[in-house]
Amino acid sequence: MLVAPGAVPQSTQGGIDWASARRRMVDTQLEARDITDPAVLGAMARVPRHLFVPPEARPFAYEDRPLPIGLGQTISQPYIVAHMTEALRAGPGDVVLEIGTGSGHQAAVLAEIVREVLTIEIVPELAERARRTLNEAGYRNVQVRTGDGYRGWPERAPFGRIIVTAAPPEVPPALVNQLAVGGTMVLPVGVGLQEMTIVTKTADGVAQRRTFAVRFVPMVKPK
Repeated sequence: MLVAPGAVPQSTQGGIDWASARRRMVDTQLEARDITDPAVLGAMARVPRHLFVPPEARPFAYEDRPLPIGLGQTISQPYIVAHMTEALRAGPGDVVLEIGTGSGHQAAVLAEIVREVLTIEIVPELAERARRTLNEAGYRNVQVRTGDGYRGWPERAPFGRIIVTAAPPEVPPALVNQLAVGGTMVLPVGVGLQEMTIVTKTADGVAQRRTFAVRFVPMVKPK
């Protein structure tokens, strides 16, 4: 992660020991379940999740549940963030495309692991807020774009790893086209109750594997 020295606030604020809260989250919500990748566990233990939620939600930032971030959007529960990150199988040399920046928390987790994160948010207010939060938290390897996630980021394609944090009714063809051969895309797919889906691309075509049911906000198309 490229972090400006001293950029991340102190670990204790308002009587809450945030570092201890993160350690408990990793121990009880992630390691106690099925998250085993040391890079993912380390990233989840370092990212100050409480900075990526509204002030009134900060006391609940490390609980095992999604939280509202305004404008009809949510931040996923820690386990889902960790599961998607682990399923992506990204490494230090990767440039990851994220669709659905939201608060910027998932981008921050990825930024702890990979070389660069390109993230797209369709809601201008959320994009600007995420850009500001990521900058204040010291993440310098994340680019936030306001735009249509269905179109992806064609000028930087192909991507070895793509993650989508809102649910399209089906896997967007443009994102499949921008996925490199040998690459992986992780996303929820469906209407209402969706299925977490892992897409892999080979020289012979595309394979999909579904893991479990989830509920994400719908992936929005421009009006």
